[in-house]
Amino acid sequence: MDAKERFLAYLSHERAASPRTIAAYEVDLRQLTEGLLEMKGAPRIGERIDWGRVTRAHLRAFLATRNKESGPATVMRKLAAMRSFFRWLVREGEIEVNPAALLMTPRQARRLPRALNIDDTFALIEAPKGSGVLELRDRAILELLYGGGLRVSELVGLSMSDIDLAGLSARVMGKGARERLVPIGKKAREALEAYLGKRNELVRPKGDPDAVFLGKNGTRLTTRQVARRMDRWVRLAALSRNASPHALRHSFATHLLAGGANLRAIQELLGHRSLSTTQRYIDVTVEHLAKVYDSAHPRARKP
Repeated sequence: MDAKERFLAYLSHERAASPRTIAAYEVDLRQLTEGLLEMKGAPRIGERIDWGRVTRAHLRAFLATRNKESGPATVMRKLAAMRSFFRWLVREGEIEVNPAALLMTPRQARRLPRALNIDDTFALIEAPKGSGVLELRDRAILELLYGGGLRVSELVGLSMSDIDLAGLSARVMGKGARERLVPIGKKAREALEAYLGKRNELVRPKGDPDAVFLGKNGTRLTTRQVARRMDRWVRLAALSRNASPHALRHSFATHLLAGGANLRAIQELLGHRSLSTTQRYIDVTVEHLAKVYDSAHPRARKP
């Protein structure tokens, strides 16, 4: 097992990184290896990279090449993968110096979360109508995504033992295997109770009986399936813009902040490790207030 494979195993077993993160880092490190091998005077031992002789100049040259082919977010992810990989190599004693430590982070335009306004949010959540199990399931999904601020991966990961309707809470497993409790509001509880009353219609002998949200074949819903179902309800609700499951999480935070909720409390509800991540929602709210001011205040109107 080479250094890259051992690093990916470390991410999986010790860091509890998500399969998506591991897959992305695997691609990034494979491309880094291929890029270094193609360089003139590559730091190699036979057909393999000698990681101890890789310099900052090598890494900068690789990133410059990728910057021409990829967007800023992709380049940032590759930079993060390199930093993490070389930091691990130093800690394992395989190299003495981390060549990625002093790499400059490229400037990146700050992307604000895109939240739905309250009217559109309610229209979307109330779009699944009828008493069929799929409509009831989707209504419960939308209520939980917005009412609890869940990531879609957290939602599909819910098992029956995670739901406490009497205690109005759900236990979710967030990023980095960090567990937290999220509240289940009155509307979400009503939607869940209605769905769970018919959930047995989706249970199959070879399915996943522990999963809260089941597909037609009885297996646990995937994030992609949730996104596709949400696309259907966005169309039926005739919203003015597209919306992803993550947009409901953004809306949850933005609406709480606009209503006067404490930023630290929102951080806990969202499961953010850093407060700076949660502070993005301040910018969203200020941006909205600025638009209201520009359109309504007499001193903001053009003569």
